Amino acid sequence: MNGYKDFAEVYDLLTENVPYDEIADCYTKLLGELTDGKRLLDVGCGTGNLTSRLKSKGFDIVGADGSAEMLSRAAAKAPDIFWVCQDMTRLRLGEEFDAVISTLDSINHLPKKADIEKCFRKVNENLKTGGAFVFDANTVCKHREILGNNTFVYDVEGVYCVWLNEFSEKDFGVSIDLDIFTEEPDGSYTRKGESFREIALEDDEMRELLQKCGFEVVRVCEYMTLAEPAENSEKLFYCARKRV
Repeated sequence: MNGYKDFAEVYDLLTENVPYDEIADCYTKLLGELTDGKRLLDVGCGTGNLTSRLKSKGFDIVGADGSAEMLSRAAAKAPDIFWVCQDMTRLRLGEEFDAVISTLDSINHLPKKADIEKCFRKVNENLKTGGAFVFDANTVCKHREILGNNTFVYDVEGVYCVWLNEFSEKDFGVSIDLDIFTEEPDGSYTRKGESFREIALEDDEMRELLQKCGFEVVRVCEYMTLAEPAENSEKLFYCARKRV
């Protein structure tokens, strides 16, 4: 995940309403069903809001992200965590972890299915045999019906952001353009922009890809509720184990 320079500046302000504590509780529960190990790698950790919460729950955690700007903000908030600037498709940490996670639909930010496969293979390489891999991903339904060709406006203290989406049926991808206005000390606003893209895979594609990359799929459930997936589920948790 490269870039995200301007987005990194406003990310925490735009995500203040994200229920990080509840999400951390879900990851803790799902990881506990798969492993007793505490050495954890958070891939695509962004500004580290979940990474730091999982550390407080007793995990010995490393945060990895391809954006230096995101990581600089993570390190400022939690200097006691080891942060690594590495692309999700090129992970090389020099050790095998008990578990790997990827949160907040970071997997969707990979531009092609082939890149998701590369990421899964690298996760496998950095896991102990039998280690757990837990991540969340937006569904095709969310990309088509919720994000779609819609525009969202965020107006928070010091930041005004217009979020414009363009949906493609070809790969269920959403091209995202951000128009960001940040307030300066004199009351004027500086305009910046950011563009990136997310894709979505059908559930059976995601499961097949995990199996192809050396994982056993243990559980797939709806995001936050942990219920069985439904046709209109917007996001899913995937829980897998590195095959022996």
